[in-house]
Amino acid sequence: MKPSLQLKISQHLTLTPQLQQSIKLLQLSTLELNQELERFLLENPMLEREDGDGSDFAPGAAPASSSTTDSGSQAEAPAAGEEPQGESEPANFDEAGEWSSASSGSSNRDDDDDTDFQELQAAGTSLRDHLDQQVSLSPLSDRDRALVRFLIEALDEDGYLNQSLEELLPLLPPELEYDLDDLAIALRHVQHLDPAGIGARNPQECLSLQLRAMSRGATRDLALRIVDEYLDLLAERNFVRIKRATGCDDDALRAAHALICSLDPHPGSQHSVQETRYILPDVIVRKLRGRWTVSLNPEAMPKLRINSLYASILQQNRGSGGALTSQLQEARWLIKNVQQRFDTILRVSQAIVDQQRQFFDYGDVAMRPLTLREIADQLELHESTVSRVTTQKFMATPRGVFELKYFFGSHVATDTGGAASSTAIRALIRQLVEAEDRKKPLSDAKIAELLGQQGIVVARRTIAKYRESLNIPPVSLRKTI
Repeated sequence: MKPSLQLKISQHLTLTPQLQQSIKLLQLSTLELNQELERFLLENPMLEREDGDGSDFAPGAAPASSSTTDSGSQAEAPAAGEEPQGESEPANFDEAGEWSSASSGSSNRDDDDDTDFQELQAAGTSLRDHLDQQVSLSPLSDRDRALVRFLIEALDEDGYLNQSLEELLPLLPPELEYDLDDLAIALRHVQHLDPAGIGARNPQECLSLQLRAMSRGATRDLALRIVDEYLDLLAERNFVRIKRATGCDDDALRAAHALICSLDPHPGSQHSVQETRYILPDVIVRKLRGRWTVSLNPEAMPKLRINSLYASILQQNRGSGGALTSQLQEARWLIKNVQQRFDTILRVSQAIVDQQRQFFDYGDVAMRPLTLREIADQLELHESTVSRVTTQKFMATPRGVFELKYFFGSHVATDTGGAASSTAIRALIRQLVEAEDRKKPLSDAKIAELLGQQGIVVARRTIAKYRESLNIPPVSLRKTI
Protein backbone atom coordinates (compact mmCIF):
# COMPACT_ATOMS: atom_id res chain seq x y z
CA MET A 1 0.00 0.00 0.00
CA LYS A 2 1.37 3.36 -1.06
CA PRO A 3 1.54 6.11 1.56
CA SER A 4 -0.82 8.97 0.80
CA LEU A 5 -1.98 12.26 2.27
CA GLN A 6 -5.59 12.73 3.31
CA LEU A 7 -7.39 15.88 4.43
CA LYS A 8 -10.08 15.22 7.02
CA ILE A 9 -12.35 17.76 8.71
CA SER A 10 -13.61 17.01 12.25
CA GLN A 11 -14.88 18.79 15.33
CA HIS A 12 -13.79 18.21 18.90
CA LEU A 13 -14.13 20.00 22.21
CA THR A 14 -10.95 21.51 23.66
CA LEU A 15 -10.65 22.86 27.16
CA THR A 16 -8.52 25.98 26.86
CA PRO A 17 -6.38 27.04 29.85
CA GLN A 18 -8.78 29.94 30.43
CA LEU A 19 -11.80 27.61 30.50
CA GLN A 20 -10.01 25.18 32.81
CA GLN A 21 -9.22 28.01 35.19
CA SER A 22 -12.82 29.22 35.10
CA ILE A 23 -14.12 25.75 36.02
CA LYS A 24 -11.58 25.40 38.81
CA LEU A 25 -12.42 28.78 40.36
CA LEU A 26 -16.13 28.05 40.17
CA GLN A 27 -15.91 24.94 42.32
CA LEU A 28 -13.68 26.48 45.01
CA SER A 29 -15.09 27.66 48.32
CA THR A 30 -14.49 31.26 49.38
CA LEU A 31 -11.60 30.24 51.63
CA GLU A 32 -10.03 28.08 48.91
CA LEU A 33 -10.52 30.88 46.38
CA ASN A 34 -8.59 33.36 48.51
CA GLN A 35 -5.81 30.83 49.03
CA GLU A 36 -5.63 30.33 45.27
CA LEU A 37 -5.58 34.09 44.66
CA GLU A 38 -2.76 34.55 47.15
CA ARG A 39 -0.75 32.06 45.11
CA PHE A 40 -1.43 33.99 41.92
CA LEU A 41 -0.48 37.27 43.62
CA LEU A 42 2.85 35.81 44.68
CA GLU A 43 3.62 34.33 41.26
CA ASN A 44 2.35 37.10 38.97
CA PRO A 45 3.71 40.65 39.47
CA MET A 46 1.12 42.00 37.02
CA LEU A 47 -1.65 41.24 39.55
CA GLU A 48 -2.41 43.12 42.75
CA ARG A 49 -5.22 43.82 45.19
CA GLU A 50 -6.90 47.18 45.18
CA ASP A 51 -6.01 49.51 48.06
CA GLY A 52 -8.22 49.24 51.11
CA ASP A 53 -9.06 45.57 50.52
CA GLY A 54 -7.21 43.42 53.03
CA SER A 55 -6.76 39.72 52.80
CA ASP A 56 -8.24 39.18 56.27
CA PHE A 57 -11.85 38.06 55.84
CA ALA A 58 -12.51 37.06 59.45
CA PRO A 59 -14.36 40.23 60.58
CA GLY A 60 -17.27 39.56 58.24
CA ALA A 61 -17.30 35.83 58.72
CA ALA A 62 -20.07 33.94 60.44
CA PRO A 63 -18.96 31.18 62.80
CA ALA A 64 -20.30 27.75 61.88
CA SER A 65 -22.98 27.03 64.49
CA SER A 66 -26.47 25.66 64.83
CA SER A 67 -27.80 28.19 62.31
CA THR A 68 -25.84 26.54 59.53
CA THR A 69 -26.85 23.39 57.75
CA ASP A 70 -25.64 19.88 58.50
CA SER A 71 -23.02 20.21 55.83
CA GLY A 72 -21.18 22.67 57.95
CA SER A 73 -20.34 20.50 60.76
CA GLN A 74 -17.56 21.63 63.14
CA ALA A 75 -14.22 19.94 63.22
CA GLU A 76 -12.54 19.13 66.46
CA ALA A 77 -8.83 19.75 67.05
CA PRO A 78 -6.61 18.71 69.94
CA ALA A 79 -5.35 21.38 72.26
CA ALA A 80 -2.11 23.06 71.31
CA GLY A 81 0.92 21.28 72.64
CA GLU A 82 -1.01 18.03 73.00
CA GLU A 83 0.29 14.82 71.48
CA PRO A 84 -2.15 12.43 69.79
CA GLN A 85 -2.85 9.27 71.73
CA GLY A 86 -1.84 5.98 70.17
CA GLU A 87 -0.21 2.67 70.90
CA SER A 88 3.24 4.20 71.33
CA GLU A 89 4.88 4.53 74.72
CA PRO A 90 3.40 7.62 76.42
CA ALA A 91 6.75 8.99 77.68
CA ASN A 92 9.93 8.17 79.58
CA PHE A 93 11.17 8.07 83.15
CA ASP A 94 14.53 9.38 84.17
CA GLU A 95 16.94 7.47 86.34
CA ALA A 96 15.34 8.73 89.56
CA GLY A 97 11.90 7.62 88.44
CA GLU A 98 10.76 11.20 87.74
CA TRP A 99 8.50 11.91 84.81
CA SER A 100 10.32 13.45 81.86
CA SER A 101 8.35 14.24 78.71
CA ALA A 102 8.64 17.01 76.18
CA SER A 103 4.87 17.04 75.86
CA SER A 104 4.03 17.31 79.57
CA GLY A 105 2.58 20.48 80.95
CA SER A 106 5.67 21.16 83.07
CA SER A 107 7.98 21.40 80.05
CA ASN A 108 9.62 24.72 79.28
CA ARG A 109 8.72 26.64 76.15
CA ASP A 110 10.87 29.22 74.45
CA ASP A 111 9.39 32.67 74.32
CA ASP A 112 8.25 33.61 70.85
CA ASP A 113 6.73 36.99 70.13
CA ASP A 114 5.03 35.61 67.03
CA THR A 115 3.26 32.82 68.92
CA ASP A 116 -0.48 33.25 68.82
CA PHE A 117 -1.96 34.16 72.20
CA GLN A 118 -4.85 31.75 71.74
CA GLU A 119 -2.41 28.88 71.26
CA LEU A 120 -0.64 29.78 74.50
CA GLN A 121 -3.95 29.98 76.30
CA ALA A 122 -5.04 26.62 74.86
CA ALA A 123 -1.78 24.99 75.88
CA GLY A 124 -2.19 26.31 79.42
CA THR A 125 -5.71 24.95 79.85
CA SER A 126 -5.33 21.51 78.28
CA LEU A 127 -6.53 18.46 80.18
CA ARG A 128 -3.01 17.19 80.89
CA ASP A 129 -1.84 20.56 82.19
CA HIS A 130 -4.92 20.81 84.39
CA LEU A 131 -4.28 17.36 85.88
CA ASP A 132 -0.52 17.87 86.14
CA GLN A 133 -1.00 21.04 88.20
CA GLN A 134 -3.07 19.06 90.70
CA VAL A 135 -0.48 16.29 90.86
CA SER A 136 2.29 18.83 91.49
CA LEU A 137 0.43 20.07 94.57
CA SER A 138 -0.38 16.60 95.90
CA PRO A 139 1.54 15.12 98.87
CA LEU A 140 2.68 12.11 96.85
CA SER A 141 6.18 10.74 96.77
CA ASP A 142 8.28 11.30 93.67
CA ARG A 143 7.85 7.66 92.71
CA ASP A 144 4.04 7.77 93.01
CA ARG A 145 3.81 11.17 91.33
CA ALA A 146 5.76 9.88 88.32
CA LEU A 147 3.44 6.90 88.01
CA VAL A 148 0.33 9.10 88.20
CA ARG A 149 1.71 11.33 85.45
CA PHE A 150 2.39 8.23 83.37
CA LEU A 151 -1.31 7.30 83.57
CA ILE A 152 -2.35 10.87 82.81
CA GLU A 153 -0.39 10.69 79.55
CA ALA A 154 -2.26 7.49 78.68
CA LEU A 155 -5.69 9.18 78.90
CA ASP A 156 -7.58 10.03 75.72
CA GLU A 157 -9.17 13.40 74.94
CA ASP A 158 -12.33 12.49 76.86
CA GLY A 159 -10.36 11.53 79.95
CA TYR A 160 -10.76 7.74 79.56
CA LEU A 161 -8.06 5.14 80.14
CA ASN A 162 -8.60 2.93 77.12
CA GLN A 163 -5.65 0.63 77.75
CA SER A 164 -5.74 -1.92 80.55
CA LEU A 165 -3.23 -1.80 83.38
CA GLU A 166 -1.81 -5.10 82.11
CA GLU A 167 -1.07 -3.46 78.74
CA LEU A 168 0.52 -0.41 80.34
CA LEU A 169 2.76 -2.27 82.77
CA PRO A 170 5.33 -3.44 80.14
CA LEU A 171 5.81 0.22 79.08
CA LEU A 172 7.30 1.07 82.47
CA PRO A 173 11.08 0.83 83.05
CA PRO A 174 11.72 -2.65 84.47
CA GLU A 175 14.49 -1.38 86.76
CA LEU A 176 11.92 0.61 88.76
CA GLU A 177 10.12 -2.64 89.63
CA TYR A 178 6.52 -1.39 89.30
CA ASP A 179 3.74 -3.97 89.55
CA LEU A 180 -0.01 -4.02 88.90
CA ASP A 181 -0.79 -3.02 92.47
CA ASP A 182 1.29 0.13 92.03
CA LEU A 183 -0.59 0.97 88.83
CA ALA A 184 -3.95 0.31 90.50
CA ILE A 185 -3.08 2.67 93.36
CA ALA A 186 -1.91 5.33 90.91
CA LEU A 187 -5.16 4.97 88.99
CA ARG A 188 -7.10 5.59 92.20
CA HIS A 189 -5.15 8.84 92.61
CA VAL A 190 -5.97 9.85 89.02
CA GLN A 191 -9.67 9.12 89.55
CA HIS A 192 -9.72 11.48 92.54
CA LEU A 193 -8.53 14.42 90.43
CA ASP A 194 -10.74 17.13 89.01
CA PRO A 195 -12.92 16.87 86.94
CA ALA A 196 -14.77 13.93 88.44
CA GLY A 197 -14.88 10.89 86.19
CA ILE A 198 -11.32 11.24 84.92
CA GLY A 199 -9.43 7.96 84.56
CA ALA A 200 -12.52 5.82 84.00
CA ARG A 201 -12.17 2.75 81.82
CA ASN A 202 -15.74 2.76 80.50
CA PRO A 203 -18.79 5.08 80.60
CA GLN A 204 -20.36 3.17 83.48
CA GLU A 205 -17.29 3.71 85.68
CA CYS A 206 -17.18 7.36 84.58
CA LEU A 207 -20.74 8.01 85.75
CA SER A 208 -20.15 6.05 88.94
CA LEU A 209 -17.06 8.12 89.80
CA GLN A 210 -19.00 11.35 89.36
CA LEU A 211 -21.83 10.14 91.61
CA ARG A 212 -19.40 8.95 94.29
CA ALA A 213 -17.84 12.43 94.34
CA MET A 214 -21.23 13.94 95.33
CA SER A 215 -22.63 14.28 98.79
CA ARG A 216 -24.64 11.30 99.94
CA GLY A 217 -28.43 11.45 99.72
CA ALA A 218 -31.42 9.33 98.76
CA THR A 219 -31.40 10.49 95.13
CA ARG A 220 -27.63 10.14 94.78
CA ASP A 221 -27.64 6.65 96.35
CA LEU A 222 -30.44 5.45 94.07
CA ALA A 223 -28.71 6.92 91.01
CA LEU A 224 -25.45 5.21 92.00
CA ARG A 225 -27.20 1.86 92.42
CA ILE A 226 -28.87 2.20 89.02
CA VAL A 227 -25.57 3.07 87.33
CA ASP A 228 -23.67 0.23 89.00
CA GLU A 229 -26.32 -2.47 88.59
CA TYR A 230 -29.06 -1.49 86.13
CA LEU A 231 -27.48 0.84 83.57
CA ASP A 232 -28.48 -1.49 80.70
CA LEU A 233 -32.11 -1.36 81.80
CA LEU A 234 -31.92 2.42 82.01
CA ALA A 235 -30.52 2.59 78.46
CA GLU A 236 -33.47 0.48 77.31
CA ARG A 237 -35.91 2.78 79.17
CA ASN A 238 -37.18 -0.27 81.05
CA PHE A 239 -38.39 1.75 84.02
CA VAL A 240 -40.81 -0.95 85.19
CA ARG A 241 -38.03 -3.47 85.84
CA ILE A 242 -35.86 -0.83 87.51
CA LYS A 243 -38.67 0.09 89.91
CA ARG A 244 -39.32 -3.56 90.65
CA ALA A 245 -35.62 -4.25 91.31
CA THR A 246 -34.93 -1.18 93.44
CA GLY A 247 -38.33 -0.81 95.11
CA CYS A 248 -38.47 2.93 94.34
CA ASP A 249 -41.51 4.91 93.24
CA ASP A 250 -41.96 7.06 90.13
CA ASP A 251 -40.87 10.32 91.79
CA ALA A 252 -37.67 8.82 93.19
CA LEU A 253 -36.81 7.17 89.87
CA ARG A 254 -37.56 10.38 87.99
CA ALA A 255 -35.20 12.34 90.27
CA ALA A 256 -32.45 9.72 89.98
CA HIS A 257 -32.85 9.62 86.20
CA ALA A 258 -32.54 13.40 85.99
CA LEU A 259 -29.40 13.28 88.11
CA ILE A 260 -27.81 10.64 85.88
CA CYS A 261 -28.69 12.62 82.77
CA SER A 262 -26.97 15.68 84.26
CA LEU A 263 -23.63 13.85 84.45
CA ASP A 264 -20.91 14.34 81.83
CA PRO A 265 -19.89 11.10 80.06
CA HIS A 266 -16.90 12.94 78.54
CA PRO A 267 -15.31 14.78 81.47
CA GLY A 268 -12.08 15.55 79.63
CA SER A 269 -13.79 17.31 76.74
CA GLN A 270 -14.42 20.44 78.80
CA HIS A 271 -10.66 21.08 78.75
CA SER A 272 -10.21 20.39 75.05
CA VAL A 273 -9.94 23.32 72.67
CA GLN A 274 -12.06 23.15 69.54
CA GLU A 275 -11.06 24.91 66.39
CA THR A 276 -13.75 27.33 65.27
CA ARG A 277 -14.55 27.18 61.58
CA TYR A 278 -15.78 30.38 60.02
CA ILE A 279 -18.19 30.62 57.13
CA LEU A 280 -18.09 33.67 54.92
CA PRO A 281 -21.42 33.89 53.04
CA ASP A 282 -21.05 34.42 49.31
CA VAL A 283 -24.47 36.06 48.97
CA ILE A 284 -26.91 37.87 51.24
CA VAL A 285 -30.70 37.53 51.00
CA ARG A 286 -32.95 40.43 52.00
CA LYS A 287 -36.61 41.23 51.51
CA LEU A 288 -36.92 44.49 49.59
CA ARG A 289 -40.34 45.91 48.67
CA GLY A 290 -42.02 42.59 49.29
CA ARG A 291 -39.57 40.56 47.17
CA TRP A 292 -36.71 38.38 48.30
CA THR A 293 -33.57 39.71 46.65
CA VAL A 294 -30.04 38.32 46.51
CA SER A 295 -26.89 40.44 46.50
CA LEU A 296 -23.23 39.51 46.54
CA ASN A 297 -21.42 39.82 49.84
CA PRO A 298 -18.79 42.54 49.24
CA GLU A 299 -16.54 41.06 51.93
CA ALA A 300 -16.38 37.78 50.01
CA MET A 301 -15.40 39.44 46.73
CA PRO A 302 -11.66 39.92 46.26
CA LYS A 303 -10.83 43.18 44.47
CA LEU A 304 -8.08 42.58 41.93
CA ARG A 305 -6.51 44.81 39.32
CA ILE A 306 -3.57 45.03 36.94
CA ASN A 307 -0.43 46.55 38.43
CA SER A 308 -0.24 49.96 36.78
CA LEU A 309 3.55 50.27 37.13
CA TYR A 310 4.35 47.02 35.34
CA ALA A 311 1.60 47.67 32.80
CA SER A 312 3.11 51.08 31.90
CA ILE A 313 6.58 49.54 31.58
CA LEU A 314 5.18 46.90 29.26
CA GLN A 315 3.35 49.59 27.27
CA GLN A 316 6.57 51.52 26.74
CA ASN A 317 8.50 48.42 25.65
CA ARG A 318 6.15 46.80 23.19
CA GLY A 319 7.48 43.71 21.51
CA SER A 320 10.13 43.07 24.16
CA GLY A 321 7.91 42.19 27.13
CA GLY A 322 8.54 38.48 27.00
CA ALA A 323 7.33 36.88 30.22
CA LEU A 324 5.53 40.06 31.35
CA THR A 325 3.28 39.90 28.31
CA SER A 326 2.22 36.36 29.16
CA GLN A 327 1.71 37.29 32.82
CA LEU A 328 -0.41 40.28 31.81
CA GLN A 329 -2.69 38.01 29.78
CA GLU A 330 -2.93 35.53 32.67
CA ALA A 331 -3.82 38.36 35.07
CA ARG A 332 -6.61 39.57 32.79
CA TRP A 333 -7.95 36.02 32.49
CA LEU A 334 -7.96 35.62 36.25
CA ILE A 335 -9.78 38.90 36.89
CA LYS A 336 -12.36 38.01 34.26
CA ASN A 337 -12.87 34.48 35.60
CA VAL A 338 -13.24 35.68 39.20
CA GLN A 339 -15.89 38.17 38.11
CA GLN A 340 -17.66 35.48 36.06
CA ARG A 341 -17.58 33.17 39.09
CA PHE A 342 -19.44 35.64 41.27
CA ASP A 343 -21.89 36.56 38.49
CA THR A 344 -22.80 32.87 38.12
CA ILE A 345 -23.18 32.45 41.88
CA LEU A 346 -25.49 35.47 41.98
CA ARG A 347 -27.66 34.18 39.12
CA VAL A 348 -28.00 30.70 40.63
CA SER A 349 -28.70 32.07 44.11
CA GLN A 350 -31.43 34.38 42.84
CA ALA A 351 -33.04 31.51 40.94
CA ILE A 352 -33.00 29.36 44.09
CA VAL A 353 -34.56 32.13 46.16
CA ASP A 354 -37.27 32.68 43.55
CA GLN A 355 -38.11 28.97 43.65
CA GLN A 356 -38.05 28.78 47.47
CA ARG A 357 -39.95 31.96 48.36
CA GLN A 358 -42.27 30.02 50.66
CA PHE A 359 -39.30 28.77 52.68
CA PHE A 360 -38.09 32.30 53.38
CA ASP A 361 -41.61 33.32 54.42
CA TYR A 362 -42.66 30.29 56.50
CA GLY A 363 -39.59 28.14 57.20
CA ASP A 364 -38.60 24.52 56.57
CA VAL A 365 -42.15 23.18 56.45
CA ALA A 366 -42.73 25.25 53.29
CA MET A 367 -39.65 24.01 51.41
CA ARG A 368 -40.63 22.79 47.95
CA PRO A 369 -38.92 19.98 46.01
CA LEU A 370 -36.14 21.35 43.81
CA THR A 371 -33.52 19.71 41.61
CA LEU A 372 -30.34 20.95 40.00
CA ARG A 373 -31.88 20.25 36.60
CA GLU A 374 -34.68 22.77 37.19
CA ILE A 375 -32.22 25.59 37.97
CA ALA A 376 -29.96 24.56 35.09
CA ASP A 377 -32.86 24.64 32.60
CA GLN A 378 -34.12 27.96 33.94
CA LEU A 379 -30.71 29.66 33.58
CA GLU A 380 -29.65 27.72 30.47
CA LEU A 381 -26.61 26.32 32.25
CA HIS A 382 -25.23 22.80 32.41
CA GLU A 383 -26.30 20.78 35.43
CA SER A 384 -22.65 20.20 36.38
CA THR A 385 -22.14 23.98 36.48
CA VAL A 386 -25.03 24.39 38.93
CA SER A 387 -23.59 21.56 41.01
CA ARG A 388 -20.23 23.34 41.23
CA VAL A 389 -21.86 26.65 42.09
CA THR A 390 -23.93 25.20 44.93
CA THR A 391 -21.09 23.25 46.57
CA GLN A 392 -19.41 25.00 49.53
CA LYS A 393 -21.13 28.28 48.68
CA PHE A 394 -23.19 29.84 51.45
CA MET A 395 -26.18 32.13 51.66
CA ALA A 396 -26.87 34.45 54.59
CA THR A 397 -30.61 34.79 55.18
CA PRO A 398 -32.86 36.07 57.99
CA ARG A 399 -33.34 32.38 58.91
CA GLY A 400 -29.62 31.60 59.19
CA VAL A 401 -26.65 30.73 57.02
CA PHE A 402 -27.22 27.84 54.60
CA GLU A 403 -25.19 26.08 51.96
CA LEU A 404 -26.84 26.43 48.55
CA LYS A 405 -27.10 22.63 48.40
CA TYR A 406 -29.54 22.82 51.33
CA PHE A 407 -32.32 24.04 49.04
CA PHE A 408 -32.21 20.93 46.87
CA GLY A 409 -33.53 17.52 47.85
CA SER A 410 -35.66 14.54 47.06
CA HIS A 411 -39.43 14.61 47.14
CA VAL A 412 -42.29 12.42 48.36
CA ALA A 413 -45.61 12.13 46.58
CA THR A 414 -48.82 13.37 48.17
CA ASP A 415 -52.26 11.84 47.75
CA THR A 416 -53.35 14.88 45.76
CA GLY A 417 -50.81 14.15 43.04
CA GLY A 418 -48.29 16.76 44.21
CA ALA A 419 -44.96 16.38 45.95
CA ALA A 420 -43.49 17.35 49.31
CA SER A 421 -39.86 18.16 49.91
CA SER A 422 -37.83 15.86 52.14
CA THR A 423 -36.73 18.95 54.08
CA ALA A 424 -40.35 19.87 54.76
CA ILE A 425 -41.11 16.29 55.87
CA ARG A 426 -38.16 16.37 58.28
CA ALA A 427 -39.47 19.62 59.73
CA LEU A 428 -42.92 18.07 60.22
CA ILE A 429 -41.37 15.01 61.91
CA ARG A 430 -39.44 17.27 64.29
CA GLN A 431 -42.61 19.20 65.12
CA LEU A 432 -44.54 16.01 65.84
CA VAL A 433 -41.78 14.64 68.08
CA GLU A 434 -41.42 17.91 69.99
CA ALA A 435 -45.15 17.99 70.67
CA GLU A 436 -45.53 14.30 71.61
CA ASP A 437 -46.38 12.94 75.04
CA ARG A 438 -43.05 11.85 76.52
CA LYS A 439 -44.75 9.04 78.42
CA LYS A 440 -46.25 7.71 75.18
CA PRO A 441 -43.93 8.83 72.36
CA LEU A 442 -44.90 8.40 68.72
CA SER A 443 -43.65 5.37 66.86
CA ASP A 444 -42.44 5.63 63.25
CA ALA A 445 -45.66 3.97 62.08
CA LYS A 446 -47.75 6.48 64.03
CA ILE A 447 -45.79 9.40 62.57
CA ALA A 448 -46.36 8.00 59.07
CA GLU A 449 -50.07 7.74 59.85
CA LEU A 450 -50.23 11.35 61.08
CA LEU A 451 -48.43 12.58 57.96
CA GLY A 452 -50.83 10.53 55.86
CA GLN A 453 -53.71 12.44 57.45
CA GLN A 454 -52.06 15.60 56.09
CA GLY A 455 -51.92 14.09 52.61
CA ILE A 456 -48.25 13.10 52.66
CA VAL A 457 -47.74 9.42 51.84
CA VAL A 458 -44.54 8.25 53.57
CA ALA A 459 -43.47 4.69 54.36
CA ARG A 460 -42.45 3.77 57.90
CA ARG A 461 -38.86 2.99 56.84
CA THR A 462 -38.65 6.45 55.23
CA ILE A 463 -39.76 8.02 58.51
CA ALA A 464 -37.04 6.03 60.29
CA LYS A 465 -34.42 7.27 57.81
CA TYR A 466 -35.47 10.92 58.18
CA ARG A 467 -35.67 10.58 61.98
CA GLU A 468 -32.14 9.22 62.16
CA SER A 469 -30.87 12.06 59.96
CA LEU A 470 -32.35 14.47 62.53
CA ASN A 471 -30.56 12.61 65.36
CA ILE A 472 -33.91 11.78 66.96
CA PRO A 473 -33.69 8.52 68.93
CA PRO A 474 -36.24 5.72 68.39
CA VAL A 475 -39.46 5.55 70.36
CA SER A 476 -38.01 3.23 73.03
CA LEU A 477 -35.28 5.74 73.87
CA ARG A 478 -37.60 8.77 73.95
CA LYS A 479 -39.87 7.33 76.60
CA THR A 480 -39.74 8.95 80.03
CA ILE A 481 -41.27 8.11 83.39
